[in-house]
Amino acid sequence: MTGGLRARTAPGVTEDGSIRGYAAIFGETDLAGDIIEPGAFAASVLRRGMAGIAMLWQHDPGQPVGRWHHVREDRTGLYVEGVLALATAAGREAAGLIAAGALDGLSIGFRTRLARRAAGTARRRLVTIDLWEVSLVTFPMQERARLLAGVASAAELAAARGARAATGFAA
Repeated sequence: MTGGLRARTAPGVTEDGSIRGYAAIFGETDLAGDIIEPGAFAASVLRRGMAGIAMLWQHDPGQPVGRWHHVREDRTGLYVEGVLALATAAGREAAGLIAAGALDGLSIGFRTRLARRAAGTARRRLVTIDLWEVSLVTFPMQERARLLAGVASAAELAAARGARAATGFAA
């Protein structure tokens, strides 16, 4: 991401390839019947660091498409920010599909370290997870694990301010 001011824009990827979103949502049952507990990723993210968490295309280890530079837990779930590798064909293809609105899912690749039986329709509650990768996917296991709107670069914000000033609106 570029420095300076940031603002939300659509459709989810910036000209420099920046993306962000939620790779997992706490407390929601996924298609496999798992519920992820808050704090499940903390030890893994700390141990692996950003270099140890890959950005893949559809969970394919042979298709890295960029790099995550910010991964953290918040009240909602596992929030991620990264940059697509636009110098590669795979990175450009991913950016094109995101920009076209054809792809917005995120999904995690992990190994369960500690799980407990869940009540109701859920199969298990994931307490500790060893996170290996976060993938861009067509169909995420969690419905709300999605990319969010992208962020504008400082140059885009300056251009927008200039356009508003030229029309007589406050910048």
